[in-house]
Amino acid sequence: MTVSWTPHRFTGGILALDTANTVVLRDDPQKTFDRFDDPMEIARFADAASGFRAAELGGRRLQAPSPETIAPVVLSIRESTDRLFRGAVSKGAIATGDLAGFLRACADGLTHSRTEIGAVGRPFGDPATPIAFEAALAVSALSLLRDDTVARLRICPNCSWLFVDRSRNSSRLWCDMAVCGNRQKASRHYRRRTAAREVSDV
Repeated sequence: MTVSWTPHRFTGGILALDTANTVVLRDDPQKTFDRFDDPMEIARFADAASGFRAAELGGRRLQAPSPETIAPVVLSIRESTDRLFRGAVSKGAIATGDLAGFLRACADGLTHSRTEIGAVGRPFGDPATPIAFEAALAVSALSLLRDDTVARLRICPNCSWLFVDRSRNSSRLWCDMAVCGNRQKASRHYRRRTAAREVSDV
């Protein structure tokens, strides 16, 4: 299967946040779009994420053979994850009012799963067999509830994507320095040059 996803689309630091970030420009109603509007993109995303998130998944591949069937569950986990943890970044704590819906969505993702997880060195189970994308997504989302992880969640000031800041001094600002960081640098440079020209024209 040909995959059109590029590395900067996987900058959340964890599968659940990468998935939340498949809604692009959430805070701009005029420009926002959903990469999962076409359910087949779920299968393509899962295929790409198997590689980009291999360390998190312990080498276990993601499987989404019927993306149209799992789309409602995937979208429910995605939206409840975004709502819960975007709020946690803003407030510095998890809102229990959003937690119930998040847990229900994750439970739905695990309902038909027939696997075992959490063994030492096998956080997502046996790497020799694939795991359903919606089940892995639920496990990844639930792992965000750790207080040390919540404390490192950030919202990129350029694209508003969620990401985990794993820098040593917790000072990472952008989801991707090569993309959002450079865009902001270029924007600041343009504003400075424009302001300088305006002053010289006075």
